[in-house]
Amino acid sequence: MSEEQEAILIEPDPAAVFACAHSLWEACRNEASQNPAVDLSADYSGWDQLMREVMRIGVMFETWASENVLFDEFDEVWPYFMGDNFGKACFSVVSASHLDQFKERDCLRVALHLKLPLRLGNSLPIPIDLKADNPLGGSTFVAFRIQTVRSSLDGEDIVPFTHGDDPFDEVFSLPYFGIYGVNTDGLVEHICDRRTYGEALKLIRNLVPPVNFPDEPILNVRGREV
Repeated sequence: MSEEQEAILIEPDPAAVFACAHSLWEACRNEASQNPAVDLSADYSGWDQLMREVMRIGVMFETWASENVLFDEFDEVWPYFMGDNFGKACFSVVSASHLDQFKERDCLRVALHLKLPLRLGNSLPIPIDLKADNPLGGSTFVAFRIQTVRSSLDGEDIVPFTHGDDPFDEVFSLPYFGIYGVNTDGLVEHICDRRTYGEALKLIRNLVPPVNFPDEPILNVRGREV
């Protein structure tokens, strides 16, 4: 595929850009009407600058989504869904008065809030928790598990990275992949860690070649992995 063809594939959909921007614009207007302490005209030195901010965010998110969302796994009409939900989802990341602080990494935060199907292959820090039965008999482990975990920067804790967690929480490291064995009682034993899912998958397949983990898992719209 040529670079020109790739550029066409990731061109943001104008309908979705409009839906995102309009949804955010309406959410801002509703916030201003319901909260007397919010003065968006003053916050942005005029409503025209607020318009520019909502358009900037709409274009940014739709461009990001074009590269990272698996639309084949999404069973709703994308622009309609964005129109109904995008504005409120943005407020889970940034307030109506501080849209100028919305950055590209916030696109992932919004996508996780909306439970969109995301592509792990783009090295996004998304939560994964997969389990596959051990097809080989005579083993202590009846199943294996790959789960995203994070280390606290003080070195005291290792905790699961799950749906609903901030992927860029500055208290923790970036997520990595823990490999675990599951015994007949359901107890989980840590085996080792790997930096990427691909490395974790390669190790398990070297140990148990028939094990049935996906080559590239995704986070689906209900916040589960498939």
